[in-house]
Amino acid sequence: MCQLLTILYLCTGNSCRSQMAEGWTRALAADGVRVGSAGIEAHGKNQRAMLVMSEKDVDISAQESTVVTPAMLARADLVITVCGHADELCPVLPPGTRKVHWPLPDPAKGTGSEGEIMAQFRASRDDIERRVRKLLAEQSVLRDTKPEATS
Repeated sequence: MCQLLTILYLCTGNSCRSQMAEGWTRALAADGVRVGSAGIEAHGKNQRAMLVMSEKDVDISAQESTVVTPAMLARADLVITVCGHADELCPVLPPGTRKVHWPLPDPAKGTGSEGEIMAQFRASRDDIERRVRKLLAEQSVLRDTKPEATS
């Protein structure tokens, strides 16, 4: 198997949005695609993010919340920043590494009742799934194994 593409999702704390993007990429990408996620800081894993992903049969519980390193950036073909903070503080990328910015709202900052907060997490999960599907299709590395989210 040859390596097709290495994607790194970068967020502020690598606890929520980048974790969901990594999980969707693992679930939807063709063999040979490598994926990881990291943060400018590491805030630990978000329980609500793990829960809403598990509702779609995507288990992100084994993923780690890590701080981005130069080695991670050196391996990446594509770095996707998923928040403004990470976009602004993204380290200088090696030559040939492409960067894309997805300005995603942070569901971890959601307010309201538990149901309202969970609705924000589900909306974020579904938005990220659509973006990952589009990205993988554009790169011709989408494995069509899961039906698209309907919500």
